[in-house]
Amino acid sequence: MKAAVLGAGSWGTALANILAQNGHETTIWGRDKQVVEGMNTHRENSRYLPGAALSPALLASDNLSVALDGAELVLLSVPSRAVPELLHEALPYISSSALVAHAVKGFIRPDNQRISEYIASRLDNPDKRLAVISGPSHAEEVIRQVPTTVVVASKSQSTAEMVQDALMNAAFRVYTQADIVGVELGGTLKNIIALGVGMADGLGLGDNTKAALMTRGLAEMTRLGIALGASPLTFSGLAGIGDLIVTCTSTHSRNFRAGRLLASGLSLEETLARIGMAVEGVGTTFAAFDLAQGVGVELPITAVLKQVLEGVCSAEEAVCKLMQRDKNHEMEDVGQPIIAHEWQYP
Repeated sequence: MKAAVLGAGSWGTALANILAQNGHETTIWGRDKQVVEGMNTHRENSRYLPGAALSPALLASDNLSVALDGAELVLLSVPSRAVPELLHEALPYISSSALVAHAVKGFIRPDNQRISEYIASRLDNPDKRLAVISGPSHAEEVIRQVPTTVVVASKSQSTAEMVQDALMNAAFRVYTQADIVGVELGGTLKNIIALGVGMADGLGLGDNTKAALMTRGLAEMTRLGIALGASPLTFSGLAGIGDLIVTCTSTHSRNFRAGRLLASGLSLEETLARIGMAVEGVGTTFAAFDLAQGVGVELPITAVLKQVLEGVCSAEEAVCKLMQRDKNHEMEDVGQPIIAHEWQYP
């Protein structure tokens, strides 16, 4: 299979490297000429994955028409804010028969569209061509072939399985399922909770607090997911609790690190400058809050984190607000139907 990966950041590089290692003719595209030249000349993405050797079969280009020429699989892996411009530039070069997958964990602002919604509105026959990749997968570990599992979701079983076959190897196990909405939301919403857990860590709070945030955070993710059409079962899988755990417990996570910096007293602008790469949880917090308002869903953690990001309250005050909420039953969402999504197309 001929594949093109659009986005030469850490995750795009790791996925492109897997495709090349698996024997697929793979070209990775990036805007930064220096990064592209380094990948071709030194077999290393020194900016995003320093020290990691890339497959000698992987090609890099800063020319979209070259990267996409003849591609049967196109994989997008860029910050969510870059998707509209990139897709506009790339669509003229994407074959009408090519499969399109994305591994972006964010929303298109300010309309708060999921990435697959945005792509589908601009792609011919998207239900049979479009897939989403998500799950607990730090690029820094994937590039070193640390055993990792992810999930590919599509409305088409054959599309999901073709992407699965392209990526799967001895160190990278890929599952499939049909719940695009749930897989996409799980991978996106967990970044909000990682910000909160990072703040708790930065405040010096204990494991109890962080466990509570992750558990109640999962409840929030599931609650909003159900309201937006996802299966609650998806949030107990790799794209839900799996990605939540890895993002909330690792310093590889930019969202976790950003939360710690915010708790230390840095402003949002200072925090983002210190991280130096996309912190998807910031925009996602505002998007999720707006979406929840639209469907009448309560997201207490998201709401107080939004206030912290806006500078309305401190991280310490956010903890107090959450702990002093009105009492409630833990299983407040019991009674929601448990529905597993099924394939719409073979």
